[in-house]
Amino acid sequence: MSMEMDLLDRLAAAAFDGYLVRKDLVQKYSRQYPVPTYVVEFLLGRYCASVDEEEIQEGLRIVEKQLRERAVRTGEEELFKARAKEQGSVKLIDLVKARLDTRNDCYVAELPSLTLRDVRIPGELVKEHERMLTDGFYAEVTLSYDGVVAQENGGRPFAVEALRPIQMSKSDALEVLARGRSKFSTSEWIDLLLRSIGIEAGSLDDRAKKVTLLRMVPFVERNYNMVELGPRGTGKSHLFQQISPYSHLISGGKATVAKMFVNNASGQRGLVCQYDVVCFDEVSGISFDQKDGVNIMKGYMASGQFSRGKENIRADGSIVMVGNFDVDVDQQQRIGHLLSPLPPEMRNDTAFMDRIHAFVPGWDFPKLKQSEHLTNHFGLVSDFLSECWNKLRAGSRVNVLQGRVYLGGALSGRDIEAVNKTVSGLTKLLFPSTDAGVPDEDLEWMVRIALESRRRVKEQQKRVFKSEFRNTHFSYTMGAEGVEQFVSTPELHSDEAIETDPLPPGQVWAVGTGSMETGVGLYRLEVTSGPGSGKPRRG
Repeated sequence: MSMEMDLLDRLAAAAFDGYLVRKDLVQKYSRQYPVPTYVVEFLLGRYCASVDEEEIQEGLRIVEKQLRERAVRTGEEELFKARAKEQGSVKLIDLVKARLDTRNDCYVAELPSLTLRDVRIPGELVKEHERMLTDGFYAEVTLSYDGVVAQENGGRPFAVEALRPIQMSKSDALEVLARGRSKFSTSEWIDLLLRSIGIEAGSLDDRAKKVTLLRMVPFVERNYNMVELGPRGTGKSHLFQQISPYSHLISGGKATVAKMFVNNASGQRGLVCQYDVVCFDEVSGISFDQKDGVNIMKGYMASGQFSRGKENIRADGSIVMVGNFDVDVDQQQRIGHLLSPLPPEMRNDTAFMDRIHAFVPGWDFPKLKQSEHLTNHFGLVSDFLSECWNKLRAGSRVNVLQGRVYLGGALSGRDIEAVNKTVSGLTKLLFPSTDAGVPDEDLEWMVRIALESRRRVKEQQKRVFKSEFRNTHFSYTMGAEGVEQFVSTPELHSDEAIETDPLPPGQVWAVGTGSMETGVGLYRLEVTSGPGSGKPRRG
């Protein structure tokens, strides 16, 4: 089971002693036991956060024992209940949900893996962990059994004695992260982040790495709205389901307004109040239970607020939508536009599109193959990383742009806000310390990817409503004396751009070969009089 440590492993071991875990071990156990990856990693992080092979093996024995004894596999439900009866109590790892039993004026908990729906639970435990009232969370639970209560009429013999949520709560997590980050170059740090979510950085090209970083932005940026569409099997929902307890995945089907935002009857706050990220998987199948569901969502995506009667409720959960193209990206553009896979009530609504901060090009990420794309090296323990991401949500890093980057005149107020949020999120991920300087070359590619992922939204708006969204020529200038640079979306066909985009008088488009990042590029030739005229500018 031992592995060959490479340079990045050794660098990580020196910078993050006690916060690393071997990611291939995670894969091994998460396939064997019916729990998400971060639950396995929580245990591995507790007992195997070491690069010493003997310590890892010793820790693995403990983890295996705990998972064997506490994770309930299908068919073992009665065994655990019997143990609780014989021994008085039993420890298990399960998803804990709770609801109010109004008839008896008390809370009851639900433990899905034991198919128990009416477990007694103290009210103070529910108040302390409100999240169990929406979709619940994984925890180490001590479940007790009381034979006397069992004999009462309608008695509930099982009770939750104690629980410990499966997520780290170290107050200095962010300082540890910032201190460790200072030992890495930007490219090394990106590779470690990728390994930390289980992906082998060496198997991806520069473009796919940037797709992965964009996927992480909603975890560190409040009220960030993101869409990723692309081919099947590219791991779009993996990050939102497996890596962080602060994120919640809704798979297809109906989304209820009460569950998402607020239950008007009980006043219970919904998912966007309780999770950092709410991700709609297979977004084409999502529909709301109420007619105004999409409007409530639109309002929330614009302002971070929604109302319950007269009361306005603020929340900072980010909204992510992921879905599949049934055809390749070129064909998708021919048969419709790139947001066509959204549900009918969203797909042609330009006001809804305007609230999307970034459209991630999922087609630039390869189909995940275990042997090639999943790492067997060391990465940061998921719960440490997700704790840091949660803490990074406070505040914005948009000040890195001040006096250094000037955005072009084609950007509306919403475009500027979207680009600012994406740059702020990428800066937090790559430079977690506010004291760290962000070099010009790193800032520039972050600005380019932010402009591109917002321009992609604008291009779809233009296809739906051409007269209103004419100018999508997004640009930026580095420094007061810099040259205006234009950013294209690589999948946009140059012939279409030439055909449909009128230019200001005195300017013509010339097609030329662009950088590795953009494939074919468009250049604008300034046709002016005098020597040295006609200098190409990036488009």
